[in-house]
Amino acid sequence: MQIEREEGETKGRYVLRIDGAAAELTYSRLGASQIIVDHTEVPDALRGRGAGAALVLRAVEDARAEGRRIVPLCPFARAQFARHPEWRDVL
Repeated sequence: MQIEREEGETKGRYVLRIDGAAAELTYSRLGASQIIVDHTEVPDALRGRGAGAALVLRAVEDARAEGRRIVPLCPFARAQFARHPEWRDVL
């Protein structure tokens, strides 16, 4: 799965495209050291294929690499953090 990242001055997103469908995780930057994950959207064509979890994992990996923290406001992202206590280092 290849995930693309786009980031502007205040907002960003991760996009995963599979078979013509696109899943997306959006976030807002909170200063230089935090992001707020505010929305994850997975179309019906990609449900059950791990697309949403892959997007959250990529955000976690990037946060670790960049020394950022994540505030998971999105219910899906919050649920993923609850399932993965090993990600607490970026909360």
